[in-house]
Amino acid sequence: MSEHDGRSRGPTGGHEALLARLRAMEAAAEQVGTSLDEATTCEELAGFLFRTLCDAVGVDLWTDGGGWSRVVVAGAAGLLPAAGDGAPSVRAVDGGHPLSEWAVLAGGVRVHAVSVPLLARDRFYGAVVAVRAGRWFSDHEAATIHFAARLAAVHLGHARQLAASEDTMLHLQRALVAEPVRPHPNLETASRYLPAGHRALVGGDWFETVRLHFGRTLLVVGDVMGHGLDAAVDMNAYRSTLRDVASTDLAPHRVLRQLDALVAEDPARRPATCLLVRIDPARGVAMFASAGHLPPAVFGADGSAALIDVPVGPPLGTGVGGYEAVTRGITPQETLLMFTDGLVERRGEDIDVSLARLAGLRLPVGAGVEALVDAVVAGLDARHAEDDVAVLAARPRRRPPPP
Repeated sequence: MSEHDGRSRGPTGGHEALLARLRAMEAAAEQVGTSLDEATTCEELAGFLFRTLCDAVGVDLWTDGGGWSRVVVAGAAGLLPAAGDGAPSVRAVDGGHPLSEWAVLAGGVRVHAVSVPLLARDRFYGAVVAVRAGRWFSDHEAATIHFAARLAAVHLGHARQLAASEDTMLHLQRALVAEPVRPHPNLETASRYLPAGHRALVGGDWFETVRLHFGRTLLVVGDVMGHGLDAAVDMNAYRSTLRDVASTDLAPHRVLRQLDALVAEDPARRPATCLLVRIDPARGVAMFASAGHLPPAVFGADGSAALIDVPVGPPLGTGVGGYEAVTRGITPQETLLMFTDGLVERRGEDIDVSLARLAGLRLPVGAGVEALVDAVVAGLDARHAEDDVAVLAARPRRRPPPP
């Protein structure tokens, strides 16, 4: 006879108890694992057990460092043992599944506790501890706790697989959107890449600088439509093709024409927007061309911004062409800002309103290029943007006075 057989556990059999168990399991299946987020799954497990069976629940995860961490508590935390504490007795439910059970005095009240490992597909993630004052858990109740724990463990496994995949893709994105090639020394640049959100999938935002003859530099910002690994691969292909085309030293609008024609030959390639700016610091001139991209901004010496009116052609990959260039002067007192739409766009807002918010920024007078980019990112709250953000800023360097 088990040491617990003589203790009151409530009903251990019968049709009504079995129906109650099935209903509880159905509820667990609906309420636990509604998202692929580890923290949410742990909260749902604790909440379900607390509402259904217990006076207090603790969810403990086994950390990579080899220790325990209590990540969620529901109910009276004072009734729970410390995270990772073992139990003096073990019994089995549901055909041999391990379940630890013990009783202690907490605040003068006899408390009964059950601990179930979070175990699925031979992977151990931690344990859930359920506590109730006054009476033991019945076999049906213990089986419900075990089912909910096993269900949560399966979802924890899915969440960690997703997090690992996203981490791999994010590292790929950061490797692809690395610091651009250094421009000529007569141009100072700064760049930022900000993935959208905590669980961002990689996207197609990118920037680049290409050294040209006679001290000129071609600045590039582009955005391949969509997200995911395919968008990142297409983005890298756009970058490589653009470098080849730009090396011929064509004007920006002619670079776009050639790039559009080359990309259109591959029907599997995703369309992309792209903005090119060729800066010639020696002459103080910048030439702009756009393939469906948002206009750049120029910040003056007083910290105010103005949007540059650039003729907008179709996105790359359509094969339509029709790109035009516009030229504007640029001085060492001015800073050019190029960006992808994630910097300014907000859901449900007209794009003109979004661009006006950028144009309305007033940045610190005399700020360096790096500081200016940080101020724009902060001023537009770009770290909480709904889409990826790529920013590239450039300023001609002052030429030393002749000896």
